[in-house]
Amino acid sequence: MAFCSKCGVRTDDQTALCPQCDHALSGMPGASTGPTQSELPENAAAALCYALGWVTGIVFLVIDDRPTVRFHAAQSTVVFSVLTVVKFVSGLVFGAGMFFGGIWTGFSAGMLLVSVVDLVGFGLWIVCMVTAAQGKRFEIPFAALIAQSIVAE
Repeated sequence: MAFCSKCGVRTDDQTALCPQCDHALSGMPGASTGPTQSELPENAAAALCYALGWVTGIVFLVIDDRPTVRFHAAQSTVVFSVLTVVKFVSGLVFGAGMFFGGIWTGFSAGMLLVSVVDLVGFGLWIVCMVTAAQGKRFEIPFAALIAQSIVAE
């Protein structure tokens, strides 16, 4: 089974033009029309972009060239890498504050911030996976703009 490299629609191996966008399909019968592509349906691949956060985002950004999947992969990479960096930096800052500012001041503020970041990340993870699996496009403010600029490259 092949996919159109322009719109991502599944096509027959013998078809010369995409049935949806009339894009000329190239390559040998049975070969993928894009540089690389997963064999998953588009909505399943888009949902899996969020499965392990930025890790699966990067994987699908590299292996799949369908526009919808690339958007979700880029958005996953941006959102979950930012959340990971925020957790890491807050751990460093408040962990050091625990030694210099008293054990309860640094520790409790740091734990509160990390808990809020974890809760936000979990909520975004669920919403993004469910909407992508349904074939919808959920755009996270700011991250979607960065993701669209990554996909446009």
